[in-house]
Amino acid sequence: MRDRYPYPVQDKQFVPLFFTSYLASSLQLRGFQYFLSYDPIDGFTVVSPRGTADADQRAFFSKQFRMSFDAANRMRCTLERSLEFISDILTHREHFIALFLDFASRYAVQPNDLSEREHEYFTRALKLSHSAMPHATATMREAQFNPVFWICDRENDLPGWFTLENPRIRSAMIPRPDHIVRRAMIEGIAPSLPGYLDGSDDENARQTTVFVEQTESMLVSDLIAITQLSRREALPFSDIGEAVRRFKLGVSEDPWRRIDRSRIVAGREFIEKRLKGQTQAVVKAMDIVKRAVTGLSGAQAARIGGKPRGVMFLAGPTGVGKTELAKTLTELLFGDERAYIRFDMSEFSQEHSDQRLIGAPPGYVGYDQGGELTNAIREKPFSVVLFDEIEKAHPRILDKFLQMLDDGVITSGRGERVYFSEAVIIFTSNLGIFKISPEGERVPNVLQTDPYDAVEKKVRAEIESYFKVQLNRPEILNRIGENIVIFDFIRLEVGAQIFEKMVLNVLERLEERQRVRVRISAEAANVLGAICLADLSNGGRGIGNHIEAWLVNPLARALFDSDARPGSQLLIQEIVTVGEVPELVLVDDTEAIAITGEIKAEALDETGMS
Repeated sequence: MRDRYPYPVQDKQFVPLFFTSYLASSLQLRGFQYFLSYDPIDGFTVVSPRGTADADQRAFFSKQFRMSFDAANRMRCTLERSLEFISDILTHREHFIALFLDFASRYAVQPNDLSEREHEYFTRALKLSHSAMPHATATMREAQFNPVFWICDRENDLPGWFTLENPRIRSAMIPRPDHIVRRAMIEGIAPSLPGYLDGSDDENARQTTVFVEQTESMLVSDLIAITQLSRREALPFSDIGEAVRRFKLGVSEDPWRRIDRSRIVAGREFIEKRLKGQTQAVVKAMDIVKRAVTGLSGAQAARIGGKPRGVMFLAGPTGVGKTELAKTLTELLFGDERAYIRFDMSEFSQEHSDQRLIGAPPGYVGYDQGGELTNAIREKPFSVVLFDEIEKAHPRILDKFLQMLDDGVITSGRGERVYFSEAVIIFTSNLGIFKISPEGERVPNVLQTDPYDAVEKKVRAEIESYFKVQLNRPEILNRIGENIVIFDFIRLEVGAQIFEKMVLNVLERLEERQRVRVRISAEAANVLGAICLADLSNGGRGIGNHIEAWLVNPLARALFDSDARPGSQLLIQEIVTVGEVPELVLVDDTEAIAITGEIKAEALDETGMS
């Protein structure tokens, strides 16, 4: 209701008017002659259609209704007192008058629990609505009412008993400007923007389309603000998309433009240093990243929208590196793996838990706090957003992602539009690894002995079945498209690499924090490796759990028992079990070698695990 509305003044030329001025100008074409607005703060104020003088309007109301306007062109009076003038206006028969009751959402504190004063006011208004009658004038023989426009934020801001089943009250919902209205306004204001007159007709037409499509669901006042921003920051019309981006996000800096292209070129090698044995997944993920950096996401569509920079659906067995890939991509793009935003979707398994993501609606507890997702994106619009184990979320939560994936926007519980156009969205899932048998049991769908091609085919088929058949939401899968990245099982040779890297991490961490150098003998490494690699069904996470149980815990215990001091040099000579508890046999290492990654790797190579 506080927006501007384009009013035609000549061929393809529009001027933006405030809502009441737009209504007055439009009603004037229907024979209405005088217009008055009221709100409880400023009282009565005349509203003049475009091209007419305020003085004429004030003179009419002063003469006909003894309304005395002060120097500020207002006639202040209380809410209750205003009904006396409204009654006189409704029964006036010599002219057509329109009255706007502005900010009507604030007339009652709680529309369904009125105070005695508020109840009396709306009761008198109800009686007036039923007593109003249409009339004709000397210049207009078609009978019309002197209408009262209650300008509200929402329909339920007025008491239900006042509006419902009242034949004299009709609701008119005012939509946001559509693409026709936005184009009309943009074509009118674009020539005033820097660089427009220097551009070709074809280029200006193309940038006008960009302006129209990237401002979907915005207000006309937003368009005006974008043009003001463009002038203030000297952004040419050929770069109007950048002005829209800055207005949406509220920031002028664009980290996507600062990304070092050479890092992206070497991105596969960078990722594979941390993610082992997932060549196919890394290649596909890098294709999506390169598309995001170049801004080509969604470029195949006819309409230029605000889709997220990139979308990935990472699927595969547990512990194979799906979350690790998300962290690594964040570091690759933004230089810090901690810059990603993670949501464990198992915490959103209840239907109402969507309020945690986008915020509670008005009137509910926590409404003023906003949602975890919407708050995070408003704070960090340039980020990687990870929704972990998406299949554990309630289906209603998944519906919230439709608009995010399609238009790059989510409307929060407070009605704010939060934009995801500069974010990379990553979903992870274990879908397809297991399936439900006809007997209702959870059985493996793929086996570790299956080749990657078979794993990919089976997992992809189960994902499609889950969204299309089980959830009956094929539209979600359609928006993810071909961005499904299937991970392979951790094979034995890859597991050995992960094992070596984790053991080296433990030894390096010990020296960094305790200044204690520890080596592991070939015999002990072989025993540890055989234990950690015996079962790879839980992937790298399972290897890490075994290392914690068979190396980290007994090593910490042994260091305390031997009272190892900073500067100590020790050798894990043997791993034994006492009962069911693993123990390490630690001895002084008189032949201690320098603790460097290369030399320690060579020491482990002697075990044959590489």
